[in-house]
Amino acid sequence: MEELNILNLLIILSSAWIGGSLAKKLGYPAILGELLIGILLGPALFGMLESSEMINVLAEVGIILLMVYIGMEINFRDLGKASWAGLLAAIGGFIVPFIMGYYTILFFDGTQMAAIFVAIAVGVTSLATKSRILVDLKLLNTRIAYVLMAGALISDTLALVIFAGIISYVDAGSIDSLGLTWVAAKAILFFAFTALAGIYLLPLLGKFLYKANITSRTLHFTLILIIVLAFSELAELAGLHSILGAFMAGLFIRDGVFQRQISKDINHIFHDVSVGFLAPIFFVSAGFNVTLEVFQTDLWMLITVTAVAMIGKIVGTAVFYLPSGYGWREGIAVGTGMNGRGAVEIIIAGIGLQMGIITSEIFSILVFMAIFTTLTVPVLLTWTTKWLRSRGELITQESRSGYIILGANPLGLFIADKLNGNQDVVIIDGNREHIMEAKERGYKTVHGNILKEETLEDAKAIEKGTFIALTGNSEINLLAAQLADDAFFIPNKIVLVSPNKNGADVELLDKVNATSMFANKTELEPWSNRITSGNFKENEQKIEEEITTREWVKEHQDINNEILPVIIINTEGNHTRPFHYNDDILPGEIVLYLS
Repeated sequence: MEELNILNLLIILSSAWIGGSLAKKLGYPAILGELLIGILLGPALFGMLESSEMINVLAEVGIILLMVYIGMEINFRDLGKASWAGLLAAIGGFIVPFIMGYYTILFFDGTQMAAIFVAIAVGVTSLATKSRILVDLKLLNTRIAYVLMAGALISDTLALVIFAGIISYVDAGSIDSLGLTWVAAKAILFFAFTALAGIYLLPLLGKFLYKANITSRTLHFTLILIIVLAFSELAELAGLHSILGAFMAGLFIRDGVFQRQISKDINHIFHDVSVGFLAPIFFVSAGFNVTLEVFQTDLWMLITVTAVAMIGKIVGTAVFYLPSGYGWREGIAVGTGMNGRGAVEIIIAGIGLQMGIITSEIFSILVFMAIFTTLTVPVLLTWTTKWLRSRGELITQESRSGYIILGANPLGLFIADKLNGNQDVVIIDGNREHIMEAKERGYKTVHGNILKEETLEDAKAIEKGTFIALTGNSEINLLAAQLADDAFFIPNKIVLVSPNKNGADVELLDKVNATSMFANKTELEPWSNRITSGNFKENEQKIEEEITTREWVKEHQDINNEILPVIIINTEGNHTRPFHYNDDILPGEIVLYLS
């Protein structure tokens, strides 16, 4: 039995971390850096690293756990947010490049099986790539974001289904009608059984554990590993690949099986074990199989496949998007966002190489195609969304609405009054007198400890879009925002940070995906006293040129430090939102501030 080369593993993990970190700093997914490190340090260039039997085993376990994590990250309810438009974009963005990729390989005298593998690879899109880019470009609340996420979900799932059919076909080894019927029947039985088990059996297991008061995270993780391995083995028995079983297990483990906090903890564990440890081994070792000779021997095929992938994805998405009624320009923007490839494409290509269906040259072409197309996403998506914004065609579309405000103090109630009108507002406080005052003013209220999950459950936090923490204690505000993020996935967290040195600072906001209220450190008590005594004045300023909230604060602090920007009013949409860091104020919008 081969011994594990610890030094080789150490170098692989260290280099994967360096490459992934550099890629993320540049705004790209970590797998791009991991692939490039594998190419750089592997046989293709410096030859410092090489694969081995043990590395291959760890890599295979890595892609199984990564597919579980990908499945757990997918939420089928996201499809409803994009509805018809998302379906059109996904179909057009998959079918058109699929067909073009297939005939491209046939044109270069490739086999039909190799052509289908390439077709799948150019048809998929990367969910992880877009998630990061959408955050960076502040597009998460736009219709484009929901269409992109739905498109990634559908195209990756469709790719895996077609991939399952190919694996079954190759496994059958013959083309007789009876054999193909049996292959199809096994695949259908697999999907039917796993779906029934996921819908009916797994929730029963979750209920049993809940009733038995079994909350051990280690036990839950072990049980989920057993479920994943069982689903993976079922996939193998059905003539499919184990990653299909892992993906299906992840889909059904995500919601409604275990308690919310345990599910969240398990999700973090799978993320750390797969993305942080085993999956990088797969992507670095995938780089070992890349050959740079394609730039000499198959350069035209590489250029053609990359061009087909880009043109097919963008044009296919735009054309199929037309019946949505949202216009061809938005279709092009969606297409540029869907142009990146990621984990699923590399995994499928790697399996195709392992099975001998594609050559190392075609595998190398697919890896470089994934790198080149993903590099274009932030550039093209930035350009197209700016184009839409300049024409007034960048549409916002909130998936979760309403506010939770922590703090029924005078400032909290003042902000609630300004927000209460176009969205539901719930106020939380541990002080009964404050809660009674909020109730008298007609607000939905919850009395309780904000650091207990049941308090946010009573406030229906799972339905709300924004959490605002407005107590005088910055640490409590940050901890509450972290709970809102971890347990209830509230997308927008806005936190009051005090200028006092009490252990909490603005740098901690990034760790809980939150921003600072008023785009500045602010003392609560003086403004609450001014509001109580009526010793303040409301002012409005109409914005002529686009400006960030932070820039607005800096400009006005130079003039007068005794002001507090609280609300941004969009007069066209009759919409108000809290004034906070990391927001842009557009021309025509009004800043309401106190002085």
